[in-house]
Amino acid sequence: MTTIVITSEEDPSLSIVRFTSELAWADAGPETWYFPRFQIKRLAWERVQHSHLGVLGASHLECIFTIICNLVTKSESLDEAVEMAKLISAKVTQQPNDKPALRLKILFNLYNLLVNPYSKFYVYMKALSLAVNGKVSEHIVPSFKKIDSFLREWNVGTLDQRELFLTISNILKENKSSAKDSFYFLTKYLATFSGEDVHAIGEAKEEAVSAIVEFVKAPDVFQCDLLEMPAVSQLEKDGKYSLVYQLLKIFLTQRLDSYLDFQAANSSLLKTYGIVHDDCITKMRLMSLADLGSNDSGEIPYSVIRDELKLADDEVEQWVVKAITAKIFDCKMDQMNEIVIVSRCTERVFGMNQWQNLKSKLTTWRGNIANVRSTIEVNKVAEDASHGMQGLTVR
Repeated sequence: MTTIVITSEEDPSLSIVRFTSELAWADAGPETWYFPRFQIKRLAWERVQHSHLGVLGASHLECIFTIICNLVTKSESLDEAVEMAKLISAKVTQQPNDKPALRLKILFNLYNLLVNPYSKFYVYMKALSLAVNGKVSEHIVPSFKKIDSFLREWNVGTLDQRELFLTISNILKENKSSAKDSFYFLTKYLATFSGEDVHAIGEAKEEAVSAIVEFVKAPDVFQCDLLEMPAVSQLEKDGKYSLVYQLLKIFLTQRLDSYLDFQAANSSLLKTYGIVHDDCITKMRLMSLADLGSNDSGEIPYSVIRDELKLADDEVEQWVVKAITAKIFDCKMDQMNEIVIVSRCTERVFGMNQWQNLKSKLTTWRGNIANVRSTIEVNKVAEDASHGMQGLTVR
């Protein structure tokens, strides 16, 4: 594809033609000045494509690509800009292990020069690939916090979103401190399969299993919507993964005794996925406390906690403190009466029933506020009338 652009005689692309021609063992001497102006851009790009840029220093490489990337701003159509972005990205990512951080910087510069949303998405995906292959993912991880705003700008389809979410999740999975964020993007990936047919959903089985295992292993994640996702619920009747789904269901809807029964019958399954039994007991005790705290009375006797969590009498308050620290619930401990009074509790699953309960609570709260306002207004009227009577005199 030949790109035609009107340039001035001082166009910096001419310097790139000469410099990279030397690298490519081609002759581009003074006669370059006599090339028609519309060929300058094509020559600059062709020379870069066939040059051995790996021998250049960082400053020279950055300078060359700063000029080359700037060519996208001179394209005559958005389609041409997309094609140029693809060609430049391909060249930059050709040797990911050679100056990877600098190559990533060049891609970011290219990204910022682009106008077309899809071009930006394409270059960002190339940057993700470069970061992984060049082992410099730490430079791109901070951008993950802006993914939602990026997606609004890119306006890409479901398939592109899937590729993006799964790539980000895999990048974060390499860092143990980012396990929670990795799980977050993996669930976003699985959520994109809602409404898809059985064949499409079947492609996500392995990722669904991975999400369940990550949730079970995560020591600080106590709520998720995996059960309601079609990509995950398909495992319930799957011959190979039904037990994995059952384990998820235990963590989200049952208590410690159910897990202990499951572990006794399927200890080899847990070992297969690297799930540590003692860690599961710790998490299930906290999950069981979350279930106990969600009852309507808002009160949990010490004896119930002791029995449900399989604890000694002197361990009850210790585990209540752990639940508070993990932000599972807010509560007060009535040591005299041995009761935990819960004021707020995290729901393990937030589905339709939880939304209905929230609606009911908000309706009650709204009614209480209305009653308070009504009482205040009545009292104010009575008080004003009282002051008026005090001003009257008997004649």
